[in-house]
Amino acid sequence: MATQSDVRRLALSLPGAAPVPGRFAFGVQRKGKLKAFVWIWMERVTPKKPRVPNYGVIAARVPDLAEKDRLLTADPVKFFTEPHYEGFPAVLVRLGAVSLSDLERLLKAAWRSQAPVDLTRGAAASAAVSGAVDPLSRSRIATRRTAVRSARPGARGAAARARKRTGGKGESLA
Repeated sequence: MATQSDVRRLALSLPGAAPVPGRFAFGVQRKGKLKAFVWIWMERVTPKKPRVPNYGVIAARVPDLAEKDRLLTADPVKFFTEPHYEGFPAVLVRLGAVSLSDLERLLKAAWRSQAPVDLTRGAAASAAVSGAVDPLSRSRIATRRTAVRSARPGARGAAARARKRTGGKGESLA
């Protein structure tokens, strides 16, 4: 069973992590903004009324929607979602049902999904030296990030950009 103090301790132990001002949330600086990777769940108890904090549940970012689906189907007692989080890469976690080791792994993955690449590479290098992180898992995460970025709508490869510049012909329009 994990508590809020465990979440605070584990989140702040990650490189570059800082508390988000004004609420129970932790983030990391990326491109000048504090990007939250874990926060308290704001539950809508009464329809059309403001959400209220549920201190027994946290929301944590995940790398992608496939990972979210995997967690939700693997252990619905620990992990769940609500309509507000549909299509968003975050999972809700019941603190009373999750172990400290599971929470630590989840927060590290959440941090990696929001941290800038240079910070994650530095953390991976220092952890690999100490033997704490499998270097292969880091390369899989980097590969997944690259694949997700290149699969975005409007993303074009070199060949597609060349065809667009030439109007579909083999020669240049210039």
